[in-house]
Amino acid sequence: MTRRELDAAGITDPALRAAYTRCRTLNARHGRTYFLATRLLPADRRPAVHALYGFARWADDIVDDTGADATPAERAAALDRLDRLLGQALAGGRPTAEPVVLALADTAARYAVEAAHFSDFMASMRADLTVTDYATYADLRAYMHGSAAVIGLQMLPVLGTVTTRAEAAPHAAALGIAFQLTNFLRDVGEDLDRGRIYLPADLLAAHGVHRDLLLWSRSTGRHEPRITAALRAAEDLTRGAYDEAAPGLAMLDPLTRPCIRTAFLLYRNILDTVADGGYAVLHRRAVVPRRRHAALAADGLVRVLATRLAARATATTSRAAAAPRPGGGQDPTEAR
Repeated sequence: MTRRELDAAGITDPALRAAYTRCRTLNARHGRTYFLATRLLPADRRPAVHALYGFARWADDIVDDTGADATPAERAAALDRLDRLLGQALAGGRPTAEPVVLALADTAARYAVEAAHFSDFMASMRADLTVTDYATYADLRAYMHGSAAVIGLQMLPVLGTVTTRAEAAPHAAALGIAFQLTNFLRDVGEDLDRGRIYLPADLLAAHGVHRDLLLWSRSTGRHEPRITAALRAAEDLTRGAYDEAAPGLAMLDPLTRPCIRTAFLLYRNILDTVADGGYAVLHRRAVVPRRRHAALAADGLVRVLATRLAARATATTSRAAAAPRPGGGQDPTEAR
């Protein structure tokens, strides 16, 4: 399947093919919900999406998983190196040996993705080295511009639109934020273990929740009504981001629309799972049941097939209309 995708995208250079394959592996291993949705994209656009995800995942792993004993200074140095390699690659410099950077730079060139989106992303990755909480939702939104909104903006040229890119951009950015807010809610406990709280402090305080209370609940496994109320408010905030994003689905290229619609529904279902589980995300990870995953994926596949059949029918009709008539004369049914 990887070979077919690379052939469809016109990626022939062996080093580039290996780099894109590495990104695809990262996506399949770490972003299962996202990867499932990408299977609904036309084959020629999947490698670019894998490259965007693979780079983001690589940077995120530097922040969180570069060895248990890695110091903040070592993580910062690793991010600086990645940023330096990226800058050189985007500027058309000497090819790098880092697969995720090689694939990303090729994708950025193919689809004219703005370089500023990547520098904004790296700025938010650096923030994760020192910032452990956010006082207000406005503060969190500023962070998420680089960590999530720009991911939606990077994707937009790859997906294509039936409107201007400028019209679709705010909705693409909102979808990136909706996805990340969903992850923040699902991963409250795991983030707390890393010393971070991504839910805004003012939202928590409005329900009488603070870091010590969250730590107490995490360590004891006990539920606390104030925490439940705060998490429910965070869910409402996240659903608002999905409402911001929803109008953008109809602005996408019909061939890519089923993929993003499926991702939209899959991630939003995580919120349903959090609520159905009593907002127990401090004690266990919310996992969408496989049958629900499968049902949404099947619906997405049906939509993909319908879209492709419609596109083929339109193309066939267009070719027939453009074909010369026998004898080169006028259609007698059109004669007056």
